Amino acid sequence: MSAPAARARRYSDEAIATPANMVTIARLVLAVPTLLLIVDAGSTWLTFALWFVLTTTDGLDGWLARRDGTTRSGAFLDPLADKFLVLGAMFALVHIDAFWVVPVLIITARELAMSLYRAIVANKGVSVPARFSAKAKTTVQDLAVGIALWPGIGNDHPGIARLVLWLAVVLTITSGLQYLNDGRARAV
Repeated sequence: MSAPAARARRYSDEAIATPANMVTIARLVLAVPTLLLIVDAGSTWLTFALWFVLTTTDGLDGWLARRDGTTRSGAFLDPLADKFLVLGAMFALVHIDAFWVVPVLIITARELAMSLYRAIVANKGVSVPARFSAKAKTTVQDLAVGIALWPGIGNDHPGIARLVLWLAVVLTITSGLQYLNDGRARAV
């Protein structure tokens, strides 16, 4: 067996205490003070730095999972952390009037609907793998929050973050429709 193949089997599908899961759990734990800081202080360098760390470490947990082997717990925890982070930050920004609630509710509805949809089709044995459009959607959602938290832009030019948020809404809806189409095609 080659070295990469041996590494891919480092953890069983049922493993919980994996490096990828530890990064994901750390992201969830760090999210709480970050969200509180958004509500308390808004756009500051500390808030922006914490947000940057939280969003960039999403790639780290994915890399670790691919390196060591994916797990069921990771497949559950990673999207949960992603949704908690981005939706929590968006609602915190709504609370301080940096974002309007309507685009945030649209994004929230899609995220909840897709989570429910994936669970339903998974029970039927249908897998709906991640698409590039969903990764782009997540990146633009993170970017909208990051711009809103960036001092000098978030405070002085909030329209930029709001414009990027609406772009995230378009990508969120588009990727959701693509997932529904993929699921229908696989179910046939």
